[in-house]
Amino acid sequence: MNNTAKDFSHIKGWGIDADPKNDPTYPMKRRTDAEQQGYSWQRPTQQPVNIEVLHSIERPNVSAVFGTSTPPSGLSGMIRRFAFKYSESSYGHWLPLLLADRVNVVEGVLEDLSKGHVPNIFAEKGWNAEWKHNPKGLVQKVAIGVLVTTAVVVLLSRKKEHKHTRHTGYSEDERYSEDQGYTSNKSYSKHDLFPESKPIK
Repeated sequence: MNNTAKDFSHIKGWGIDADPKNDPTYPMKRRTDAEQQGYSWQRPTQQPVNIEVLHSIERPNVSAVFGTSTPPSGLSGMIRRFAFKYSESSYGHWLPLLLADRVNVVEGVLEDLSKGHVPNIFAEKGWNAEWKHNPKGLVQKVAIGVLVTTAVVVLLSRKKEHKHTRHTGYSEDERYSEDQGYTSNKSYSKHDLFPESKPIK
């Protein structure tokens, strides 16, 4: 691979920040780049850590101040704890956090219902405005949500049926009775399955 310098001077504005005298902070800032070496200032007093605080593995410690309104909890909290085991440059960090946000929405709705409050999801999600200004997009969004939910439900129900069949050897439409043994729409009887149990004539 050729790593030789290339001339980009034909691009308008190229190199505008190359001259340190063109820096808006010049000459107030003493350009030592000491900030690259870590803390170069006296940290503020640490806020008391009396709740669980998740922080990036790139950080050596908790930030001096942090929010306390929504500590990790429930299933979404478990997902967030998993995400913070990975670097911020990793999909293993950001994708679980996106999932945790959506799980947290469902948890919030369930919490509201448990307290006797029925949330106005249509208004809270801004669908009133979207219906007014972008009805086609709203219908498309709802339709996709319904299709995805239906697909997940069907997939999970098939997995459950397959698991039952694998463990018992009989599908869910097969039943057992003392007189006939395991039976299904194939009309098996106990004697068909266990020939040694046929009565001796």
